[in-house]
Amino acid sequence: MSLRNTGRLSRREMLKALSLCAAGSATLGPLLTGCREALNTPEALERFGGVRRARLDGKPRFLIVVGATGGASIVDSLLAVRASEAGANASRLNTFPDEQVQGVDGSPFRAVKVSNQLMGNIPQLVNTDQLPFVRKHKDSMLVATTVGTSVNHAIAQKRSITGNAAWSGRTLQECVALQYGAGFPIPNVNMGMGGYSERGTDGSLPSYCYGEVVSNASFWPLGLDGSKGIKDAPPRDVVEMARRARNTLDSQSVFGRTFEDAAALQRWNEQRIEGQPALEAKDLINRLNVLPNQPPKMPLTEYGLSSSPDGDRLRTLFPDYLTDPVQGQAALAFLLLKYRVSVTVTIGPSFNVAVRNNEEEFIANPPLAFDFSHTDHRAGQAFMWSRVMSVVDKLIDLLKAEPFDEATGESMWDRTLIYVATEFGRTRSRPNDAIAFSSGHDLNNGFLMLSPMLKGNTVLGGIDPLTALTYGFDPRTGAPQPGKMTTNEPDIFSGVLTALGVDTSGSGLPDASAFVRT
Repeated sequence: MSLRNTGRLSRREMLKALSLCAAGSATLGPLLTGCREALNTPEALERFGGVRRARLDGKPRFLIVVGATGGASIVDSLLAVRASEAGANASRLNTFPDEQVQGVDGSPFRAVKVSNQLMGNIPQLVNTDQLPFVRKHKDSMLVATTVGTSVNHAIAQKRSITGNAAWSGRTLQECVALQYGAGFPIPNVNMGMGGYSERGTDGSLPSYCYGEVVSNASFWPLGLDGSKGIKDAPPRDVVEMARRARNTLDSQSVFGRTFEDAAALQRWNEQRIEGQPALEAKDLINRLNVLPNQPPKMPLTEYGLSSSPDGDRLRTLFPDYLTDPVQGQAALAFLLLKYRVSVTVTIGPSFNVAVRNNEEEFIANPPLAFDFSHTDHRAGQAFMWSRVMSVVDKLIDLLKAEPFDEATGESMWDRTLIYVATEFGRTRSRPNDAIAFSSGHDLNNGFLMLSPMLKGNTVLGGIDPLTALTYGFDPRTGAPQPGKMTTNEPDIFSGVLTALGVDTSGSGLPDASAFVRT
């Protein structure tokens, strides 16, 4: 096994190692690390913008990005303002009756309770209470206030994961994949929409860092094997013989000889010749499959397939996984992390309507997700915040119950960070004392993060109750800076990476020590 002078295994070499170690992923890390040791010179360690490759010796950490599509307003959740606090401005600002904003003992967070028979013109019951979520998770929650730089959906989505190109245009997911994902089959899986699903603009990264886009989480695993699941398919050894013949003929063809040095063809051959067998050896078509065996409608066994060992509990937690994309994404996200397929996954609602089998609460996702606030701000925000919190809560419970390292007693949750990446905030004005009103886009907002690695039960920044606008903070010390309304997208970006232990030396990112649990 050769090494390039970067000290980095090529994609082909990494996948060859992966296929050798398919029987037990625990042996892969030492193999890859040992191969790199000889070239870990100080110069090589600082290559790629300062990310130290020696960090690969450490245990991985995991990032889940939840795209809060359409603009989740932080003042409709964790930083809500009571009418009594806003004085004479209360009736014209997005404030709540005092009794709807619940305090949480020993915490700076608020929790909003909203009950409504309609959501805009949709006869959808909205009955939400954020208090149980905040009480349960406050010690691992951090809210960082922010001022963005765009109110365009796609642009703001992408800037929420690049910090407005804070580090050579890389996304958070790409940074985590570069730091921890070299030994993983598909380090970066992206099920988000729009700007959340876009790759960054740093073309110098290894190709494995870029997101594998998944459009349908419930059916995607069925494409992870080239022959399994095909009825009456030839035996595997015959399939492999045919593949070897194909590879030989392709390489000797006029096309293959003409373009043998083309990067695109080399990448295709690597994925097809080494990558595909490596994935098949890990049996991901079954391990990641949430679908049940239900003959004759869904006769998995008839096609040589089975449901994931975790299928029963995931179908119980996410019963609408086939009709509600976010539930399907959450189930797959957990399996991708559990089986060490990925180090970062991206999920989140889209702008499309999703329905469930419930007569009173038949809407799973309203039109435009959080951006339904253009029609009915308060009900739309309450409904969507409840939707996001419900999925996050279930993911945390799953990760807490999943061992990471039995020797240390760590769970998967101990090494995971969830980043709720909103696009932007909402305008704060409303007609006098209106309960149902519309809102537009606003740069002023805040981001929610959850992790045992974060400085929990913390608000970085603050809110002025007389305007309902958030103000900034010092990312190093965490000191609030009332009146600071300038953009701080790089601070948020740096804070997520710092909490995840990503080496940002040489990046030029601000010191974001205030985000990290000490």
